[in-house]
Amino acid sequence: MNAGLKDNEQLASMPIEQLLQNLSDLPEDVQTIVRNNGGGHYNHSIFWKMLTPNFDSQPSEVLLASINEAFGSYDQFKQAFTDAALSIFGSGWTWLVKGNDDLLNIVTTKNQNSPQANQQLPLLGLDVWEHAYYIKYQNRRPEYVDAFWHIVNWDEVSKRMSD
Repeated sequence: MNAGLKDNEQLASMPIEQLLQNLSDLPEDVQTIVRNNGGGHYNHSIFWKMLTPNFDSQPSEVLLASINEAFGSYDQFKQAFTDAALSIFGSGWTWLVKGNDDLLNIVTTKNQNSPQANQQLPLLGLDVWEHAYYIKYQNRRPEYVDAFWHIVNWDEVSKRMSD
């Protein structure tokens, strides 16, 4: 992305979140570069923070209340998120997002697209590209998604929700 923006100092100095949030306003010749390379960088940068070696942490009371309000229960949320992750054909992401209305929702994005481009704050994301799980799980995405739930860093997700 940096190489693609080297001739546009103003864009090159903008935070990645701002570039992604204003993707459709960027010059057409840099939109794909920002979406693919910037989106990939941003998605993975926050993805690593959403994981923890501490197994089976739990959402904060505030986050859990928001999840229950939006999805009926934590178990219903978890099932809806899992179903969304398993529904993606090929490469992409599943996200728990907070919209401008502060409501929680589950969305999926293809490739390296980011919810930021739709004015949604990603709270929790799951990379469902095969490279994320193939060595351990081969083509067994359901096992990968199931294992993901054990290493979610709910402290980070709660922190992102309050941002």
